Amino acid sequence: MMQRTQTPEAVYIHIPFCTNKCHYCDFNSYILKGQPVMDYLDALEREMEQTVRLVPPGTIKTIFVGGGTPTVLTPEQMDVFLSRVRTYFGDWAPELEFTMEANPGTTDAEKLHAMKSGGVNRLSFGVQSFDNALLERIGRIHNTDDVYRSLENARKAGFTNMSIDLMFGLPGQTVDIMEHTLQKALELELHHYSIYSLKVEENTLFHALYERGELPLPEEDEEVGMFVHIMNRLREAGYGQYEISNFAKAGYESKHNSMYWRNQSYYGLGAGAHGYVHGTRHVNIKGVQPYIEATRNGLPLLQHSEVSEVEAMEDFMMVGLRLLRGVSRSDFHQQFGRELESVFGKAIRGLCERKLLEQTEAGYRLTGQGILLGNEVFGQFLEACEVAGEV
Repeated sequence: MMQRTQTPEAVYIHIPFCTNKCHYCDFNSYILKGQPVMDYLDALEREMEQTVRLVPPGTIKTIFVGGGTPTVLTPEQMDVFLSRVRTYFGDWAPELEFTMEANPGTTDAEKLHAMKSGGVNRLSFGVQSFDNALLERIGRIHNTDDVYRSLENARKAGFTNMSIDLMFGLPGQTVDIMEHTLQKALELELHHYSIYSLKVEENTLFHALYERGELPLPEEDEEVGMFVHIMNRLREAGYGQYEISNFAKAGYESKHNSMYWRNQSYYGLGAGAHGYVHGTRHVNIKGVQPYIEATRNGLPLLQHSEVSEVEAMEDFMMVGLRLLRGVSRSDFHQQFGRELESVFGKAIRGLCERKLLEQTEAGYRLTGQGILLGNEVFGQFLEACEVAGEV
């Protein structure tokens, strides 16, 4: 299997601090006030040093800094952090994509300059909506003025490759409210938009409200209608839907996320980070102080497990079919030395009969209906697990 020997060309680094916790967020993040930020950055350096000693990196093609909110770092902290990234993962491909997530409420000109100087060349802003009342309802600290100011500052700092995240299916949101957000977003003429539906996760304020019947979510049909409307509007505006939730102008597709969707290896560093190296997946210790302490005695692993061939084949299908171009037989054969249909033929035939998958010259992809029922499609490949194991 290719994953057993593939040297990662992608790096994910987690900065777990936020100025506040959004009502829907279940990511591994902690309120910034009182946190030992520099101690955390020192721990990150220790993990970087130990990681590259065990698995030396080759040429790095993508780096993604997520959170939390990485832009809560001060300009000075940002300088330190980015210089260390360069020290340990500094063999950069000429076309390196270096993305950092940003909150419109925590990006000023000085910080953006530090990011640009440190090698960041792509920004992903968590905007979510252009309706201020809705932003307040979901617990965001920024308003629409902050969005415009941050984007203007980013352009002045020299950033040209920017994306924004938007959400639908939010409490009290209607198709009309979503259309207003889309209109404002498209007026920005950015190269990339990510669109996510709300998922009510456990251990969030929204989950507590939902359990009490106090979360006025749109009906399922209305939420589906929002997604269809979003897809149509973005396509009409010239954006290619290259993945279920992602739309881009040609050449501006996220290279880093595409590494995940193509089931490629990647380094994962930081508290709670996931990584996939040499056929083994790992999850790091989540708490900030426990993570810091753990890096003093080795890698800060919470758990790690070797991915079986069956599991890797399932992953190949489930993440690969998120891409609108679908999965290819040749890629499957290259990774596993098997024919795609010999392993998943029954599941594929059933999904094609239901018009959820369609055959392409290279392999298979989701149909329009399959895009709307993606989770149902992906589940079929988990159910095929026993069959795959017998082949």
